[in-house]
Amino acid sequence: MALLEVKNLGISFGGLRAVNNFNIEIEKGQLYGLIGPNGAGKTTVFNLLTGVYKPDEGSVFLDGKNITGKNNIEINKAGIARTFQNIRLFKDMSVLDNVKAGLHNQYHYSTIEGIFRLPRYFKVEKEMNQKAMELLKVFSLEEEADFLAANLPYGKQRKLEIARALATNPKLLLLDEPAAGMNPNETKELMDTISFVRKHFHMTILLIEHDMKLVSGICEKLTVLNFGEVLAEGKTSEVLNNKAVITAYLGE
Repeated sequence: MALLEVKNLGISFGGLRAVNNFNIEIEKGQLYGLIGPNGAGKTTVFNLLTGVYKPDEGSVFLDGKNITGKNNIEINKAGIARTFQNIRLFKDMSVLDNVKAGLHNQYHYSTIEGIFRLPRYFKVEKEMNQKAMELLKVFSLEEEADFLAANLPYGKQRKLEIARALATNPKLLLLDEPAAGMNPNETKELMDTISFVRKHFHMTILLIEHDMKLVSGICEKLTVLNFGEVLAEGKTSEVLNNKAVITAYLGE
């Protein structure tokens, strides 16, 4: 059984069909790419998968559970986490606290315990600090734990956003153009980071990306969107040699 199974997903905005009859199956442990020209509907698909939008039609199954139409909190608890094309961090919070924010769906104490600083509050906070620091070490961010997130260099902000997403303990990680705005060295480091995350966390990853070197270097399979519809899908090497894809996506 596929970890993610999407059937006939569709949505319209003001009469414009943004995504139509979208289907995809992603196996556990797979690193899958979703590509296409600007405006093809890729981020809209992510928004449908994470509860930002509710589909007009179709269904989404995660690990056999129907999560269609649930809100983003419910979907995150079910096991989907994401990053965004435009980085969304809590920039006035520390690096450590950004990761701890992702842990709050797993660690709990009552309002009373928090207000009066009862023993359970300190126990839970200690556990969260330890877990957050473990994640920061994975991304070599432990030295910046007390920095404001806004003060991190761009590439490290990207890493922090991935660390925060992983803190929610997802089954499926969605990365929306993580290499956007990066130089070649940062992109190479990001490729290594994504490959490490997949192996270290046994993570299934769905990646939106425009950098073809990154896509061809790490993705096993691809789906290509164009005008909200699937243009091609299959093994990465086959898709990138598809003439229809070259014409629509690469403009050749």
